[in-house]
Amino acid sequence: MNAPTTNAIAATTAETRGISRLVRRIHMFTGLFLAPWMVMYALSTLVMAHQEYVNSFYASKSPVMVKERELDYSRSFPTNLTRDAIAQTILNDLSMDGAHSVSGGRNGGPLVIQRQHAMPQRRLTFDASTSKITIEREEFRTPTVLERLHRRRGYNHPYALEDTWGFTVDVACAGIIIWVASGLIMWWRLPRLRTWGAIAVGGGILSFALLVWTL
Repeated sequence: MNAPTTNAIAATTAETRGISRLVRRIHMFTGLFLAPWMVMYALSTLVMAHQEYVNSFYASKSPVMVKERELDYSRSFPTNLTRDAIAQTILNDLSMDGAHSVSGGRNGGPLVIQRQHAMPQRRLTFDASTSKITIEREEFRTPTVLERLHRRRGYNHPYALEDTWGFTVDVACAGIIIWVASGLIMWWRLPRLRTWGAIAVGGGILSFALLVWTL
């Protein structure tokens, strides 16, 4: 074998090793960075899959709301103001602005604001007839927090934190796709494991398709 051919083979081998090393590094570092998200999704999925068993450890199915404080709130609102506008004003006045949902407040009934948060949420009840606001805090439960984090959506509110959470979910999804792609590349670059890898890939596709078809 002449020198040019030997040099070409060596260059190709070095390039192949370089690509394999890069793929392994990408696979490893994305896994390390996204570890907290993956652990959260794994644990929250287990909680949701075994919800009845998890709830058996608690006295009630849903977390208890604990009264924190009651405030005098004599501010009046125009009759044509929407519930959402009233809720936003109340949250601003109490320095509690953030993602929330609104219910009640019709036909003179109390307006209920659910202040959303990954950790224990708060419920604000505004009773215009008594000019008072009652603030309650949700009892802390780890399973509830995990499930809320799993279901939390982004890009649906005019708040930077909501957009940030949505972006991290996008990154986590992209990371999963990267792991699958890099795993396939690493498998294909190991000829002696191609048969076993093909069995693993085929088994995964077959079992997934079977479950989707029969469920």
